[in-house]
Amino acid sequence: MASQQAPSLDPTVARVTDRIRERSVQRRALYVERMEAQHRRGVHRGELSCGNLAHGFAACGGEDKNQLKLMNSANLGIISAYNDMLSAHQPFENYPDTIRAAARAMGSTAQFAGGVPAMCDGVTQGQPGMELSLFSRDVIAMATAVGLSHNMFDAALYLGVCDKIVPGLFIGAARFGHLPALFIPAGPMPSGLPNKEKARVRQLFAEGKVGRDELLEAESESYHSPGTCTFYGTANSNQLMMEFMGLHLPGTSFVNPNTEMREALTRFATEQAVRNTEAGGDYRPFYRQIDERAIVNAMVGLLASGGSTNHTLHLVAMAAAAGITINWDDFTDLSAAVPSLTRVYPNGQADINHFQAAGGMSLLIRELLAAGLIHGDIPTVFGTDMTAYTQEPFLEDGKVVWREGPDESLDPDVLRSVANAFAPTGGLTVLDGNLGRGVIKVSAVEPEHRVVEAPIKIFEDQNELKAAFDAGDLDRDVIVVVRFQGPKANGMPELHKLTPYLGVLQDRGYHVALVTDGRMSGASGKVPAAIHITPEAIDGGPLAKLVDGDLVRLDADTGELKVLVDAASWAERPKRVAELDHYHVGLGRELFGGFRHLAMRAEEGAGVFGGFEADDLARQQGQIHDEDA
Repeated sequence: MASQQAPSLDPTVARVTDRIRERSVQRRALYVERMEAQHRRGVHRGELSCGNLAHGFAACGGEDKNQLKLMNSANLGIISAYNDMLSAHQPFENYPDTIRAAARAMGSTAQFAGGVPAMCDGVTQGQPGMELSLFSRDVIAMATAVGLSHNMFDAALYLGVCDKIVPGLFIGAARFGHLPALFIPAGPMPSGLPNKEKARVRQLFAEGKVGRDELLEAESESYHSPGTCTFYGTANSNQLMMEFMGLHLPGTSFVNPNTEMREALTRFATEQAVRNTEAGGDYRPFYRQIDERAIVNAMVGLLASGGSTNHTLHLVAMAAAAGITINWDDFTDLSAAVPSLTRVYPNGQADINHFQAAGGMSLLIRELLAAGLIHGDIPTVFGTDMTAYTQEPFLEDGKVVWREGPDESLDPDVLRSVANAFAPTGGLTVLDGNLGRGVIKVSAVEPEHRVVEAPIKIFEDQNELKAAFDAGDLDRDVIVVVRFQGPKANGMPELHKLTPYLGVLQDRGYHVALVTDGRMSGASGKVPAAIHITPEAIDGGPLAKLVDGDLVRLDADTGELKVLVDAASWAERPKRVAELDHYHVGLGRELFGGFRHLAMRAEEGAGVFGGFEADDLARQQGQIHDEDA
């Protein structure tokens, strides 16, 4: 577990980190105070009455029950997103047995504390169930809290991979920040049909040139076995961020499921979690590990790798749960200083397995450390700082050892050095103008497509676009506006269903863009998409003023998004009031009415929990009253 001296910090990274620290000082202090108070109250079963404790181990076997009666060993709580329908989470089925056995070998115990829901955006894409997706993050956070509420545990192991699951687990872990936390991934599926070919078949289907049988065959060859989808979307962005924050063991994010290495890493993670408890002698609680430096590391890793735009929502909410306030300006400023070092689909043709083979996380972290672009001095679950994360795991006689990873890329078409970056910036920027504020990811958008000025065509339901496409109504330069898709309107579904149609229009030579208060997520591709527009249309946002034919300018180079209408007439134009009841009933959507009502704006994380300590501080200072909360 050797470490190396990190260079001085890049000035922009240092400035943004300091700005976040200063902005967060009061709420962060209150968060730490609360975590310390939770620790003082007692973090495990020693605080339980005999009746409480008897309930807590009644179902355990004799060996574990006897161990749990003692108070000098660690008991690990397992929170898992396992289900056997979703490829990314199916591998977790046998993890609890592996974890329990590894804990026993350490003279400790592990209990399955609770399961959390895990839905797949790939299954629900374009379907009503997708409108539950974003809010599932906050449900997962609450389910995590329920699982850990029994206070039986000295540390927690979090098993999750995909879109909303890891952010939800993180938020739950932050509110139990007095416990050491270790995130254990499952890894990506082996490579299947190349992503470029999959995208080609999707576009052919959109044009009616191939049938559903051909489309299903292509999709089945792409998504074909247990593990994460191999494109670089939100799921794999999650794994990268966990490693950049030191919540994974080094080099473990992209090891394939059901391999000897994957199982050995799970055993080692369990052993390390025991070592990180008070009973293990090296107490490393979450709240001491995750601070503004760790959050900045996650942001930089995301930008350098061209990661998911979903994290302009999720990471804001995750940071808030740990008493830290970040905003989209922080992303933009870091993006201007952080070079693009990877080309993984949709930002290139390689998949995440190719990235791993080219040098993977160890080389990416090595490059960013050497350039002073990430904080090397943060504590990690590995028992070191981040400078040890230039290593990667190997097996020796069935046991995991760490060795230094490659110091140069094995495939410069996939992963490059800072000195030979694909682009000097991270390719994410904030758009501002009289249509509101949003984000755009341009790492997969060619420079000639980054500025679009065209008349708009408005849709208030993503399903309407196909009919317009089929009728030829979009065969022109056009900016497609899909509004009333924000968290308050209908839960902010992802709109990938639109991608093939817009891609076809662009391939036909038209200047095309998308503007929406909805999401596009990690698969944002070659068509410029201004997403997460806030305030959303239903919340009084300017998108509600637009009418078909308005001329809109989207300039990703200057960060401009505006409708070219005389300011006086624009100010007087009424806002459309949409009828959204059809979004709110069916497939459980009626259960989430309270979530839609409570949802915060996109730049605030689009969550339902309020501002955590920020609200409490405002209340203490007399800025809000209980009846306003």
